[in-house]
Amino acid sequence: MSTLKKAYEAQINNIQVKTGKTLDELRVLAKESGLVKHGELRAMFQQVLGLGHGDANSLIHALFESDGMRAAAARSATLDDVLSEIYRGPKAGLRPMNDALFAEIDSFGEFERVPKKGYISLRRKKQFAMIGPANRTQIEVGLNMKDLDASERLVAMAPGGMCQYRVRVAVLTEIDAELIGWIRQAYEAAG
Repeated sequence: MSTLKKAYEAQINNIQVKTGKTLDELRVLAKESGLVKHGELRAMFQQVLGLGHGDANSLIHALFESDGMRAAAARSATLDDVLSEIYRGPKAGLRPMNDALFAEIDSFGEFERVPKKGYISLRRKKQFAMIGPANRTQIEVGLNMKDLDASERLVAMAPGGMCQYRVRVAVLTEIDAELIGWIRQAYEAAG
């Protein structure tokens, strides 16, 4: 079994432990809610069960096997396969920045890389960062941490999202000590 598939299964198992409900019980809860749209179900799971955005999103996919072929393939693919899919076509030129970030983050210690539809979630006990293309010319690093002073570079996000801050990276030289320091702070806070 691939590391990515193990990480996905661990996330789903952790959701069951956190909520005290089996997948069958959670499926019944979703169906009895009368909600059908993905976003409405996600919001309901966040409110009723206290799940974060990413866990609620993954739960919906697990319950209804609705994550599509790309996400299902990502769970059994290698990390390189997943990254090749995320950084394909016009975004292929962004892959070296992603790889450079991962090389720096790997030095921090153990963490999981959990593939999502268009980015990679980095997790310890909880998500500490997400990395993926923002557009055709920049990657975005989302940071899950609190109490930093936002700046032009470290942009505060609206409350309630998956990350509290984001940093856009357009060239390799922007992967500097300041950015790596912020990511390390988020990593340590997630342990």
